[in-house]
Amino acid sequence: MESGSIVEYIDRQKILCAVVLEVKNQRLRLLTENNREIKLSVGRLLHKDKTRLNLSMGRDRMVDALREVASKRKALHTQVDIKDLWEVLNTEQVWIDLATMTEFCFPDSPGGDQESAVIRAFFDDKLYFKFNLDQFFPNSAQQVERLTAQRQEEERKNRMVELGGAWLKSLVNGSSPPIDANEEDIQEFINILKTYYLFENESKDHVLARAMINKSGLEWTTGLFPILVKLKVFDENENIDLLRLEITAEFDDTILQSAEHLVTSRQDFLADGVRQDLTSMALITIDGQSTLDFDDALSIEKVAEQYRLGIHIVDVGHFVSKGDSIDQEALARGSSIYMPDRKISMLPAALAEGLCSLKAGELRPAISTMVNLSPSKEIIDYEILPSLIKVKHQLTYYDVNLVADQNQDVIVLREIAEKFRQRRMDGGAVQISVPEVNVWLAEDRSISVNKINRESPGRMLVSEIMILANWLMARFLAENGIPAIFRSQPDPRERLYKGEEGTLFQNWMQRRFLSRFVLDHKSGKHSGLGLDAYVTATSPIRKYFDLITQRQIRALLDLEQPYTSEEIDQLIQLLQMPMGNVGKIQHGRHRYWLLKYLEQHVGRKEEAIVLNKRRNNYQILLTEYMVECDLPLSGGLELKPEDLIQVTIQNVSARKDLFQVAIG
Repeated sequence: MESGSIVEYIDRQKILCAVVLEVKNQRLRLLTENNREIKLSVGRLLHKDKTRLNLSMGRDRMVDALREVASKRKALHTQVDIKDLWEVLNTEQVWIDLATMTEFCFPDSPGGDQESAVIRAFFDDKLYFKFNLDQFFPNSAQQVERLTAQRQEEERKNRMVELGGAWLKSLVNGSSPPIDANEEDIQEFINILKTYYLFENESKDHVLARAMINKSGLEWTTGLFPILVKLKVFDENENIDLLRLEITAEFDDTILQSAEHLVTSRQDFLADGVRQDLTSMALITIDGQSTLDFDDALSIEKVAEQYRLGIHIVDVGHFVSKGDSIDQEALARGSSIYMPDRKISMLPAALAEGLCSLKAGELRPAISTMVNLSPSKEIIDYEILPSLIKVKHQLTYYDVNLVADQNQDVIVLREIAEKFRQRRMDGGAVQISVPEVNVWLAEDRSISVNKINRESPGRMLVSEIMILANWLMARFLAENGIPAIFRSQPDPRERLYKGEEGTLFQNWMQRRFLSRFVLDHKSGKHSGLGLDAYVTATSPIRKYFDLITQRQIRALLDLEQPYTSEEIDQLIQLLQMPMGNVGKIQHGRHRYWLLKYLEQHVGRKEEAIVLNKRRNNYQILLTEYMVECDLPLSGGLELKPEDLIQVTIQNVSARKDLFQVAIG
């Protein structure tokens, strides 16, 4: 390499001409066609030839000469037809050197300018040949096809970014969309943005979506949702979690047809010979006002000086068989989902609100737990049997509360519940009593919020008697060596109060010290409930866990074959994800509509309890809504846990999950 030599190198994906001004230890000082001096190692050169410039001609004339050389080589480059060369050479899968390739392209006058033209042509188009400085290797037909598809896809994406970004910007600014955007393009833009909003970087076209959003100047974290609402992709109150988790309320036609077939089939509930007819008993249901899926009923009789309590659970297993299409769908769903604005049922409505629902006056198969109690309401013994029942009265919690001190049956049921709770307390139960905040939407979409006393007579007696039924069914299964989905719970890490004496603050904080419950096919102590064994089997319409346990009881009653321990363990694993999703959706939707309600009450003063102090704020509980939030530290104000304070609601956004208050 000598001073005055014309060389070429790559800078920012462009080939530039330069003249060597100085050579020193394999480092070159160059003057480029852009009239810049740079330093470069010899290894960075793309091409060098024998053409030389006289360095004494002056800088300006050298730059003009370099530009003239570059212009000539660019013109020659257009004469190189790479596709024609590939069609001739691709059958020979060998490397071809620069000199040979130049002779193919310029057979009459191969030289330095022609070599440069060849390099430039192959540098610009890498579809047909691999390019390695001074040699070339033809791609196979399959490689060319694949690279062509990639190139076309890249061109499509570039077009989408340009056009989609301009279209999105027009929506943001309220201007006319670009003329080139047809309906098919716009639908694709919408699908890309919708998928990106839902799944972010897990979406297939997330890079494309981000590029479109950046091009439009939109802030995606806050601005994209309103755009998608404007396009009618989402409702203003869209349940995004349902879409992200791909949970649907609808059932496939085959499942609906199967459910309808069960409804229209003639039922002979006593045909198995083991079911007892209890239709003469006066059964009642006690549920919320809007309940349609009634799965439990109660009866109480006085027999001589004793009492006979009946807890009757609809026998869903009689209708839904293991492994059938309805059962598989129920397993996939895991549970019904209850939200302020809608319900997604585990079973089709024809079953959940029809054939399997304990509707007044309708014959239903059941699993009945019959408990004999002493005059002082102590449990003497019990039996669990398959039965045929008919509900006489459908009551609400409100109905029961009205007659709690007047109706003799309700009085006895309350006394049984209170006696059983005391038994649990004596067994070390952790009784947590906090109000429940109910949020629901009326037909006109107005939001109502009220605080429910979970210790009201109706709710307390149903809660305790269902715990009693679940305990007895757990003992029944354990004593007979049948695996089930048993729930156990280790002792709490700390107890903040004894019995039922805790304040609202203590009850709320006690939950933080509870140990996680454990699901296993073997029974174990449930410290939170103060019981030696526990299952849930009282809601088989709504929860698949309960249906599994009910089937194990049916097996003990000779109505079907039981699950094995291995099958129970597998079902516990299978239900982990859907049950986690159910909890997330129910909590998230309750919070969304509660915040939506509170958006209307910015500026309102509310009572709160201080829970604890953090580095930059206090954690507080708004007692009217049983919702936690942060309270910024205020200069000179020193609060301690359990202090009662007043705060002002300052800023609320349900969509952003934002709730801010200030001391007030």
